[in-house]
Amino acid sequence: MRSIQISIEELLYSWGLINPDAVIAIRMLVMAIIALLISFAIGSICKMIIVPLVGKVTSRTNTRWDDVLLSEPVLLQACRIVPAIAVWKLLPLVFEGMPFWETLAVKVTAIYITIMAVRLFTVFFRQLRRPKDHISAVNQQYLNSFCGVANIVVIGVGVIVTVAIIIDRNPATLFAGLGAASAILMLVFQDTIKGLVAGIRLTSNDMVRKGDWITVPSAGADGTVEEITLTTVKVKNWDNTIATVPPQALVDGSFLNWIGMQQAGGRRSVRSVNIDFRTIRPVGEELLAKLHEAGYVPASEGTPQSINLTLFREHVERWLKAHKEVNENMTCMVRPREASSEGLPLELYFFLSDKEWVNYEHNSAAIMEYVYATMPMFGLAIYQRRSEDLPIR
Repeated sequence: MRSIQISIEELLYSWGLINPDAVIAIRMLVMAIIALLISFAIGSICKMIIVPLVGKVTSRTNTRWDDVLLSEPVLLQACRIVPAIAVWKLLPLVFEGMPFWETLAVKVTAIYITIMAVRLFTVFFRQLRRPKDHISAVNQQYLNSFCGVANIVVIGVGVIVTVAIIIDRNPATLFAGLGAASAILMLVFQDTIKGLVAGIRLTSNDMVRKGDWITVPSAGADGTVEEITLTTVKVKNWDNTIATVPPQALVDGSFLNWIGMQQAGGRRSVRSVNIDFRTIRPVGEELLAKLHEAGYVPASEGTPQSINLTLFREHVERWLKAHKEVNENMTCMVRPREASSEGLPLELYFFLSDKEWVNYEHNSAAIMEYVYATMPMFGLAIYQRRSEDLPIR
């Protein structure tokens, strides 16, 4: 480049330009054009040759770290820095003899390189946060938390370096001054710091993962976890609304995670029906014969003195265990609860194999409908308040 500079000056003087200011201006313009052409050529070589070549090499390796570190978005972002570095090296020759313009161009180029370097790191962290099959959900959440903090640190460093370039100060001096401003920074980023600590506690204790069904009564959230970040946990409710819950609220408060139910063999269903006390009595021979004939009570079981509620309870329990939608390997029982003025509650406790919400509700309703329809066969009735049951005022 020095020889080119000298050749340009000799050519200009040979043309009869003896004004030094004109020679310097024209030389600067020509050198600037040459520097831009060189940077454009370097950028084109990086994008058109080096990036595809590196992509082919990394695709053939068995290692996984190079797929992120040398991914195409990261390399393309790096290609924006290399031409700027070439221009930065050529600036002393372009603006030789023009110290003001040289200083200004060096600052502008240095700021551009700093901004592009920050963007390079942010693109790298974005690629690092993309879900990967070989990383577990817990480790992925750790990685997301780390990348979120690293992004903040890189952007903060970039801002400090940019300010140092503008005011022409050593960045180390500004970093040293951060100690006095640490209290202000902690106040500004307190939500981020709390979110980071809460996110680490959530993942380290395996309290919640992406895709879990959680219920947070205090936040009105009841649905599937869509995203976990440093400051928010996004929950898609069953009505398709999005609820944002701070991680700190999950750690300090209480929430319900349905992952245990989803991974188990069935979803629990607890239903009850109130029996009218006035219909509970021994079955007698006639009703017992009808129950034997209808198959509700086995022929070898029951006597005329048997209580109809007992026979009904045993029948419903047998029927539940034989039901195709009920998991027979899990708890299944029918039991009376504590009596009240509203009748005798008969509780059905069982687990349905199909845990999907709509099917679960339909199967539970079908079971209770069978109970309601079968109850009169045993001489039982559901308690209904009558006028004579009302208190006299």
